[in-house]
Amino acid sequence: MTERLQPDVLLLADGPTGFTALRSLAAQCRVVQVFRKPDQPEASALRAFANAQGILVTELQELNQLRKAIADLRPAAVVISSFDRIIPPQILALCRFVNVHYSLLPHYRGRANVNWAIINGETTAGISIHLVIPELDGGNLLFQQAIPIGSNDTVACLYHRLNAIQERELGGVVLRVVAGYQGTVQNIDQASYGCTRVPDDGEIDWRQPTDVIDRLIRGLTPPFPGAFTHLDAQRLIIAKASPRLDAPSYIGRVPGRIVGRSPSEGWVDVLTGDGVLRVSSVLTGSSERPCAAAFVIGSTRATLGLSRLDLLRRIVALEDRLASLERIKCTQE
Repeated sequence: MTERLQPDVLLLADGPTGFTALRSLAAQCRVVQVFRKPDQPEASALRAFANAQGILVTELQELNQLRKAIADLRPAAVVISSFDRIIPPQILALCRFVNVHYSLLPHYRGRANVNWAIINGETTAGISIHLVIPELDGGNLLFQQAIPIGSNDTVACLYHRLNAIQERELGGVVLRVVAGYQGTVQNIDQASYGCTRVPDDGEIDWRQPTDVIDRLIRGLTPPFPGAFTHLDAQRLIIAKASPRLDAPSYIGRVPGRIVGRSPSEGWVDVLTGDGVLRVSSVLTGSSERPCAAAFVIGSTRATLGLSRLDLLRRIVALEDRLASLERIKCTQE
């Protein structure tokens, strides 16, 4: 029996999906090179696996490196998994390109798709593997699978489940593509897009409904920067929280006000626009690991978030301080 030849593939993988993409491809293909962004914190497992397999991992500084690698290595396909740069048409023309996208295309093309799915209250997320064309996430679909989003699921939970599907399916999909499979055309009339999210988008507005705040927190857990608020101008990342379903009815309501606190159990209850969110653990700017919320928030007189009055007081205090320093300077001259 003739042994099946493994096709040569090149992998572009910047983010938290790269490791399982590499393992899936290495099981059925010959991975000739992996390109990543410099200084990616989640790369250690990927690099260890690649080193054990004798696979070169290269930091991609500019796309001309990719052009040269395709010309030199002549891979059967270039596979993309968590890569945030647009490949220009002249490079796409050099080779087959296959992309892994964590949404149910054509819905949620673009950025931050798993985050947006939770934040927007979707009941399903998914994975799509598709051909790459010079249109954002617009190529033919090669594989697709949906997963449910539970009421307690975080973005980390969804990535774990989607990564498992990617590892199981990606290598086989690439083999089919190399053999000539073209997939099915997307319905462009159903296309929708998610924009890029930046860390500042994670600020909590306590006037929002409880479920909206809960989804924001669950949608921004590590490896993402986290949903945050402020306590006396100190930034607090909310690491773990849940809606309190048995909360009393508050007619007098100040969103962000602490209305309950348990030093023994560590939680604090925070008023939202329509209910109460129980915050179990937080991260401060000086901490690397979450600590009990009640350890940081010490009073039911505290209010989370930056108010205009607080900002005004701080501006006035700063102006007074500057004026005082100016007077001291004048007396010394």
